[in-house]
Amino acid sequence: MIEKLNFHLRFKTSFGQAIFITGNHPLLGNGKIEQAVPMVYLNDDYWVLHLETKGLLKEGTITYSYFIQNADGTRSFDWGSDKSIIADQVATKELVLIDAWNFTGYTDNAFYTAPFANVLLQGSNNQVKPAIPKNTTHVFRVKAPLLAPHQTICIIGEAKEIGGWDAAKAVPLQKIIDQPYFEIALNLSKCNFPFVYKYGIYDTAQKMFVSFESGNNRVLYEPVGANKLVLAQDGFAQVGHTQWKGAGVAIPVFSLRSNQSMGVGEFSDIKLLADWAKKIGLKLIQLLPINDTTATHSWMDSYPYAAISAFALHPMYIRLTELVGAGQEKLIQQALAKQAKLNALPDMDYDQVLAVKWEALKAVYKVNGKRDLATPAFKKFFEDNQEWLVSYSAFSYLRDLYGTVDFNTWPTHSKFNAAEIALLADPKSTTYSSIAFFYFVQYHLHLQLKSATDYAHAQGVVLKGDIPIGVYRYGADAWQHPNLFHMDMQAGAPPDDFAVAGQNWGFPTYNWELMAADDFAWWKSRFDQMKYYFDAFRIDHILGFFRIWSIPMHAVEGILGHFVPAIPVGINEFSAKGIAFDHYRFTMPYINETILFQEFGYDNDYIKANFLESIGDGHYALLPAFNTQRAVEAYFAKEAQTESNAKMKQGLYNLIANVILIDGDKPQQYHFRFNIGQTSSFKHLDESTKYVLNELYVDYFFKRQDAAWEKEAMKKLPMLKRSTNMLICGEDLGLVPSCVPDVMYQLGMLSLEVQRMPKATHKTFFHPNDAPYLSVVTPSSHDTSTIRGWWEEDRAKTQQFYNQEIGQWGDAPIYCDGWINKAILLQHLYSPAMWAIFQLQDFMGIDEAIRRADPNEERINVPANPKHYWRYRMHLSLEQLMEADQFNQEWYHLIKASGR
Repeated sequence: MIEKLNFHLRFKTSFGQAIFITGNHPLLGNGKIEQAVPMVYLNDDYWVLHLETKGLLKEGTITYSYFIQNADGTRSFDWGSDKSIIADQVATKELVLIDAWNFTGYTDNAFYTAPFANVLLQGSNNQVKPAIPKNTTHVFRVKAPLLAPHQTICIIGEAKEIGGWDAAKAVPLQKIIDQPYFEIALNLSKCNFPFVYKYGIYDTAQKMFVSFESGNNRVLYEPVGANKLVLAQDGFAQVGHTQWKGAGVAIPVFSLRSNQSMGVGEFSDIKLLADWAKKIGLKLIQLLPINDTTATHSWMDSYPYAAISAFALHPMYIRLTELVGAGQEKLIQQALAKQAKLNALPDMDYDQVLAVKWEALKAVYKVNGKRDLATPAFKKFFEDNQEWLVSYSAFSYLRDLYGTVDFNTWPTHSKFNAAEIALLADPKSTTYSSIAFFYFVQYHLHLQLKSATDYAHAQGVVLKGDIPIGVYRYGADAWQHPNLFHMDMQAGAPPDDFAVAGQNWGFPTYNWELMAADDFAWWKSRFDQMKYYFDAFRIDHILGFFRIWSIPMHAVEGILGHFVPAIPVGINEFSAKGIAFDHYRFTMPYINETILFQEFGYDNDYIKANFLESIGDGHYALLPAFNTQRAVEAYFAKEAQTESNAKMKQGLYNLIANVILIDGDKPQQYHFRFNIGQTSSFKHLDESTKYVLNELYVDYFFKRQDAAWEKEAMKKLPMLKRSTNMLICGEDLGLVPSCVPDVMYQLGMLSLEVQRMPKATHKTFFHPNDAPYLSVVTPSSHDTSTIRGWWEEDRAKTQQFYNQEIGQWGDAPIYCDGWINKAILLQHLYSPAMWAIFQLQDFMGIDEAIRRADPNEERINVPANPKHYWRYRMHLSLEQLMEADQFNQEWYHLIKASGR
């Protein structure tokens, strides 16, 4: 029985840092960070911890890891869950563990995440059960994820027990089953210490040494001792290998089309998509969010990022024919009668599809519901998901009962009360059957999506999901956990080339302080839910973990927001720069005759008479009834929807946004409005004031915030990454703070690189050859036009791209010929990035016989339009795509030749 545990961690810390150890045992804090055990600084190279086990370590497996407590309060975690002690196998009184710190951002860690461990690299080496012979003095463990199936790691060194540096006598290690490491147990009782060694690659088929690892020799100082076992966990073998690269396809589920679907793509269609992916050599399918967005039972709910539940799946993705047994077809007869018509539509008719499916689901539930909800499989599903399932189902019942998703207006249960909802959902209550209907729907959605996931895995294809940055303001999450959100604010994004007035998503912003108080339990639950179905996920707008663009409720457009958190500009900073601060001039809309004429032309007299008041000297202020964008929106909602009224409404929005500063949370503190240089308010200032204000503006947005934003991200992201083994990709587009790339590198998160959205401000395009390995490259996304659509948007940019990016002479073709589309995709396939992922539309774009005639019909979303109808469907069926042999063969050879 182990009586003493000695931990030795090789790590060089900086001043102010401390190292702790945490593990799933009372000796190590029971896995609770706040109960982690502090280590002791030994020297520049080692931190140590000596523990007496006091009889508490008799059996079982202890898994542990380290973390650094930084001086600024943030933590850096030793990555992985492979540091372990198997007490049953260790027959010694003293166990010495010599560990290497596993830097989270180390490339090889990616290959132990779910897509690789469970699918892409599964079973690549022979595996054995761990065994430690009685005469063992030292055990060595090391990882190497990308060895060939016939290779293993070997150890070689100056001691004769490991070959005496004779490569022919190198000793092979064995891959341990269900563990990421290779292991060997040695008796070094006759060896001299320090013990010098290296790892290498060994060919098990030819039984011969292949090559040494790179770097210096390894040195072990811990000698043999009585009743002592030394376990050296050496991290990664530094063996040369070809970095793994893969390709994937991106498409929303609703965009899929098959002979079996019903006007919308369904979870079961993913199986056909996986067949096609396998056929051409793709290894990944990327989907948009699949959560329930049913707020109004209309096409306004088509926006997949406005989920009423961060956990519930969308009912429209269910396949009705898989719900009914033999002889039950009549239950969905009416739906089947409409299937051909709905499926023949070029795009999704959201309203019709949902109406048909809801009606059919209720008919099937009436007959099969009681039976299905009594099964052991459902009871297990309910037990695993009841935390969100009951509240979501009660919410959905109340939404339909009261005819609105705005829970603030409900006559009852407007505020979530767990005890009241438990009574409402009690199996003995009169409302149970209505609420349990949503259990039934979610259960079958779960079964169908899980079946699709398992099928894709069997084809060697992994699934990548999408976690939206926000939740719907009037959804089940905001209803159940209002304290986790700032319901008085709206999340969005600052202006860019795609949305000149910014974006207002309408979501409440997160109350990160409260979320941190319970160790981000809500976020961890989201990740737990996703791992049922996905191997990797994209964090939508990962910049929101650094800072979020927060917009007041009185604003319609994103332009009037500011970043939170943000260090404001104090009034003293203006005076220090020689500016006589004028609160009214800088913070209120600046309106004069010139501006009114520029905005409204000859209609400016009507605007002055109905919406403004004169404040003298040719200047005006908005009347109190119209001094916010929401007030203007409400007024024009009652008026005729004419082009003239639309122009006046937008003009008034522009006047309201014509400010330089936005008041901060405290008196005499301010935030700059974004793009002040483009406002007429700024243009009407004297040159000296403009120069100084611009200096402060640049400092505010691009200098002073970075350290604070980095700290903010490091409070959240390490804990969240630590809670899941899925591969994490961050959508890091837009106005990217300079600290973001380093934080993502530190955490081993893949970045997103879009060719036409370079992160370097001096470039027009990003070249895929410049991508970091831990990244995803793509020429387009659901928020942009496809390659073909983009080609026709801006002739000047197209010409520049044609000459400079793909190296062609002369005038660029007016339309994107198939060979151009192919050339662009090949650039991405040959990129050093781990993943090259293309929209399905771009795949089809290389073949003029396959692709859609009008590229503008291929676009999924227009970010500048907050009421965009998300309805794109592929024009071919998946069955037709599978039969396009020449097209598929061409893609198979292109992908294979690229090494992906």
